[in-house]
Amino acid sequence: MTDEDATVDQGAGTGVWPLVEAERAALAADLAGLDEAGWATPSLCEGLTVREVLAHITASARLTPARWMAGVIRCRFDFDRMVAMRLAEHLGATPAETLERFRRVVPSRTKPPVPVVAMLGEVIVHGEDIRRPLGLRRDHPIGTLTRVAEYYEGSDMVVLAKGRIGGLRLVADDGPFARGSGAPVSGPTISLVMAMTGRRAYCDDLRGDGVAVLRERCAGA
Repeated sequence: MTDEDATVDQGAGTGVWPLVEAERAALAADLAGLDEAGWATPSLCEGLTVREVLAHITASARLTPARWMAGVIRCRFDFDRMVAMRLAEHLGATPAETLERFRRVVPSRTKPPVPVVAMLGEVIVHGEDIRRPLGLRRDHPIGTLTRVAEYYEGSDMVVLAKGRIGGLRLVADDGPFARGSGAPVSGPTISLVMAMTGRRAYCDDLRGDGVAVLRERCAGA
């Protein structure tokens, strides 16, 4: 672990970090045998390939609050520009190097100024942004997914999620997550998480009178 990795939250997030590490390790394992075409596959993040999304996850795992703020100032508060800048820093010359750089941050507990659970959400959501186009599947632990679903349900801090599900009743059919009131939306917890964060493709896994509303809100993500 580097000195940069030592500048981490040592408080309430300590129980979440092992979950983050487990999700990163699982993603690295899933991508170990990926060929050139796979790395160039468009992800669910518009305009980014699978390889570029992985570099973005790596970048987040290397950002201290100080580096995050320096990037914000350097990019004149253009957050999209900052994301692109940090992604380029960690892409590497080849897909193999991109993956190796990601492997190095699997145990990292460095983070920008966001809750630790946001880091868990990032690796799960962006992991699915990568896996779904590649036809890969991970059976995430339900406890981990529920923790992320509860975070997104109550927050618009990192991504618009709370606002996207207003007036809807979300109920997982594979776990304990159930929140909100209004038109029902039910299905797997992972699909609820992904739809909450604007991934329209995951609405195909959901059912209920509120799905059409949620799908429309995802279209504007």
